[in-house]
Amino acid sequence: MKVLLADDDRVLTHLLTARLRAKGWQVEVAHDAMQALMTAMRSKPDVIVLDIGMPGGTGFGALTRLKQSARTEAIPVVVMSSSKAPEDEAKVLDLGAVAFLLKPVDPEILDETLLRLVTRSD
Repeated sequence: MKVLLADDDRVLTHLLTARLRAKGWQVEVAHDAMQALMTAMRSKPDVIVLDIGMPGGTGFGALTRLKQSARTEAIPVVVMSSSKAPEDEAKVLDLGAVAFLLKPVDPEILDETLLRLVTRSD
């Protein structure tokens, strides 16, 4: 299974990439919102893990565009954010995300979330 990990925090993406690969995932990484969109369109991952606070456009905008495109609309998107504002969680869920994870992301919760999404799509 292929996951697109989109976050501008290079330390976090490195750590999560190592963990996900050890669990058998193919991982692609994007470090800004525009790169995330281009990578998702090109590679059609099974799941996208998207930070909402990135350069190159916001994660909100990237999520909106992902859900508006026929090529990517069916890909489940898990949003990560350090924002504790309830309106941010409500907004991403309204925009089509399937889950909202608060940073720092608990790797076990990320694993469980991704496993649940893969199991649901099989």
